Amino acid sequence: MDHIFCCTSTLNILSLLVLLLTTRGVSGATFTFVNRCDYTVWPGILANAGSPRLDSTGFELPKDSSRSFQAPTGWSGRFWGRTNCNFDGSGSGSCLTGDCGSGQVECNGLGAAPPATLAEFTLGSGGQDFYDVSLVDGYNLPMIVEGTGGSGACDSTGCVSDLNQQCPLELRVGDGSACKSACEAFRSPEYCCIGEYGTPASCRPSVYSEMFKSACPRSYSYAYDDATSTFTCTGADYTLTFCPSSPR
Repeated sequence: MDHIFCCTSTLNILSLLVLLLTTRGVSGATFTFVNRCDYTVWPGILANAGSPRLDSTGFELPKDSSRSFQAPTGWSGRFWGRTNCNFDGSGSGSCLTGDCGSGQVECNGLGAAPPATLAEFTLGSGGQDFYDVSLVDGYNLPMIVEGTGGSGACDSTGCVSDLNQQCPLELRVGDGSACKSACEAFRSPEYCCIGEYGTPASCRPSVYSEMFKSACPRSYSYAYDDATSTFTCTGADYTLTFCPSSPR
């Protein structure tokens, strides 16, 4: 009798493991941040309204290091990298690019000050995840997103090019640490896709957004750049790599 109970229990455990493995995507996704830059990056994390905070909202990521977080199904939010940061022993300080204005390493519910390269995610509740890399708020460093273990297209996306090297003078920040979007630089409805330019038909690519698109064809270059910039995958985990073309 004990032998039968033992075998039955083993079968139940095996069945449970199979169930967990086949429904991995339903439980959410693991986000892994990798820094291949030759300098430290301080990633920021902002959950959208209605989504729970992850284990951190901002942290230090030295070069050649990585860190992972688990996000629940249905979670949505954005990630970015802060550069040229100066924080003291208590975690107080600020960053030259991508700063979230919290005065701390943790962003505590605050988003990135433009210009900043953004990765945006919405995890499906048992269905497709939607993700993109956006330059609509400008650019501060190269970043790509790659999905693993999922089903569907699951294409990688992002911006490998260093746009700071080719940024027009009128969009350049300081000594070239970041590149503004035309909306941020000129604040005009035509570039910001607002007012009479607030529809896909009326807001068209500009010479500036076309420059971004040419360098980073899979990234959002302006507000209505949806067709070639939004990607889907089901049940994947995601790796966000800063400076992906840098030597390992």
